[in-house]
Amino acid sequence: MAVSAAASAREILTRLHDVMASRDRAQSKLNGVVNIIGEALDSEVCSIYLLREGVLELFATRGLDESAVHVTKLAMGEGLVGTIAANVETLNLAEAATHPDFAYRPETGEERYHSFAGVPIIRRERAVGVLAVQHADPRRYEDVEIEALQTVAMVLSELIANAGLIDSAGGSSTRPQSTSTERVTGFKLVDGMAAGVAVFHQPRIHIEHTVAEDIEAERHRVYAAFDKMRDGIERMASQAEFGVGGEHEEVLETYKMFAYDEGWARRINEAIDSGLTAEAAIERVQQRTRMRMREIDDPLLRDRMHDLEDLSNRLIRIVSGQLGTAAQLGLRQDSILIARNLGPAELLEYDRRRLKGVVLEDGSLTAHVTIVARAMGVPMLGRVRDIRRLIAEGDLLLLDASEESLVIRPSGGMEESFDAKLLVTQQRRAKFAKLKNELPVTTDGHRVALMVNAGLRDDVGALEVTGADGIGLFRTEFQFLVSATLPQRERQMRLYRDVLDAAGDRPVTFRTVDVGGDKTLPYLNHDEDEAEENPAMGWRALRLALERDALLKAQARALLEAAAGRTLNVMFPMVSEPWEFDEARAIFERQREWLGARGHKLPAEIRYGAMLEVPALAESLDVLLPRMEFLSIGTNDLTQFLFAADRAHPKLAMRYDWLSPSILRFVRRIADQARAADVQVGVCGEMGGRPLEAMALIGIGIDRLSITPAAVGPIKAMIRSLNREKLMAHTEALLQHPPRTLRQDLKAWAEENGVELA
Repeated sequence: MAVSAAASAREILTRLHDVMASRDRAQSKLNGVVNIIGEALDSEVCSIYLLREGVLELFATRGLDESAVHVTKLAMGEGLVGTIAANVETLNLAEAATHPDFAYRPETGEERYHSFAGVPIIRRERAVGVLAVQHADPRRYEDVEIEALQTVAMVLSELIANAGLIDSAGGSSTRPQSTSTERVTGFKLVDGMAAGVAVFHQPRIHIEHTVAEDIEAERHRVYAAFDKMRDGIERMASQAEFGVGGEHEEVLETYKMFAYDEGWARRINEAIDSGLTAEAAIERVQQRTRMRMREIDDPLLRDRMHDLEDLSNRLIRIVSGQLGTAAQLGLRQDSILIARNLGPAELLEYDRRRLKGVVLEDGSLTAHVTIVARAMGVPMLGRVRDIRRLIAEGDLLLLDASEESLVIRPSGGMEESFDAKLLVTQQRRAKFAKLKNELPVTTDGHRVALMVNAGLRDDVGALEVTGADGIGLFRTEFQFLVSATLPQRERQMRLYRDVLDAAGDRPVTFRTVDVGGDKTLPYLNHDEDEAEENPAMGWRALRLALERDALLKAQARALLEAAAGRTLNVMFPMVSEPWEFDEARAIFERQREWLGARGHKLPAEIRYGAMLEVPALAESLDVLLPRMEFLSIGTNDLTQFLFAADRAHPKLAMRYDWLSPSILRFVRRIADQARAADVQVGVCGEMGGRPLEAMALIGIGIDRLSITPAAVGPIKAMIRSLNREKLMAHTEALLQHPPRTLRQDLKAWAEENGVELA
């Protein structure tokens, strides 16, 4: 075996070049290909399966019975070959028969072979075939052999496409499968409504030449393209039209770090060394990135891979001379952008006057492009599968991110209904905006504190827009999630100080970093053998912070320095036992002593609190309450822990009921106990942001809510139409002899008593 993947692939490609340049028929070329690969990898079997009429057909083989060629066929997802094609993944097995998807085909004679390795042959982002090798002895193929197979598969893609051997479908058409009205759903990334014509972010770039004639010339082309791409990103970042400060600035800095990543450039160079053209080398590395994305469970790591995907697209357009994205061509009318995914820099290229919305096949709440879109005020819907097959350029689209829906080619009636809803939404916003300076006081004179939840520096602006009393929950982990490396203490301090400055005399409660579980940081070391089956109840939040106490110490110093001369409200997440709170508080106190001894200015006051999300803490509150200044009930995790019901599980949605007597009785008991100890108590989470649920919380004595900024207006309107004393009497009666859920009873009571729940 050759000493490197590049050398192995180059040896094969050199021999393949003559085969591909010959005048032989395509079948003869494929027969030559399997012999060359089998010899080069010292593999007893090499086979090529191609997608024909929706099934994978054995087209050429060295080692299997020749009579099986054009006879053996596998459906997508059937057997090892079908699994590779369906999942667009690589398999490398020492004992093929032990794999759960193994399917035996007696006509091939493959029972003589144990080891198996296969890679997808990819054309236009989908698998159009499989290249597989087998060996009689059980062994895993080496990484260099797998990489050589992947490089050869890319060249095969060009050969079989030019020969017309594969299905002509597969997403190459620019027309949708239907021209009728369609309604599809997705995942809300940035709230809002928008109407506009469909514009595809970029045309597909088809690589026609994969084998390099001059490796050094190809390397020079890539170097020049890297320089041009980096210059463009620097220029774009310097011209971004945002206010001073904000997570979007950190996003762009992280994005630039990827652009200068030497590891990425080295992998492209290695692909060129194997004999590929510059375009094919970039695409080769990009294919590996896509396959890794499918294997990664961590959504944050996937988001970082999306940035690399964006940069690959940018680089390949530069090196191929096909620079025309929709941004460069210019938007001519109100438009909704359609893309598989976007990087933050690509979104910034668009005319913000014409760009009304974005629809992505992928996307997540923590993706860099989502943060930038939120800063731009552009509604965004993600996870809309096969959207590029359903839409044609220029189709009219109605995007309603709040309803997580997209209407394609709407009827006239749908347009009228959408316009009416948009008008109502604007009128409701105007109505709630008028309440900005009104206090959330019930009709019988009881004041309710309305705070907002935040996680971005820009979110602090919601205080002025909504007239909220302060920030009841500032999620500090967001800065950690969008950074490529652990944020330095100085960066953390600047963020916290900016938030306090922007909030002015209104209080801000900082929750210490809540990472771990399903919010893994890629730059912290993780043991792959410790994968968590239930990350919500795993090694996260305060548990992780106490173990990695250097992280908590740095954050403590940053918060203490940022709050110099002011009141600092610190809240510890997911406290399950009093000793955890004590240890976390002690870390802060030791940092305060350390700073004080060195003459640093300290906060005028520090108020310590905890989030009650773990039911076990309720049984130790009598021990903990005397040591704290405030308690915040986190209803999101608390509810799923109480009901043993995963809030993301669709079959358990009805079990995750905030108006169940159990959750209301539980919260009432906690609130009563906290008030008796003279400790401030409130609720943060989605429950307090819904008018009916918020009304129920007020009915059990909660008078402090921390909610999303968008919910402040509706909740304030509800409070100002409510008689608290009457509600509490009614709620108490319901909880004495509770129905299955209080939802219908409370709705009826609200309607009878003129409570505004809209």
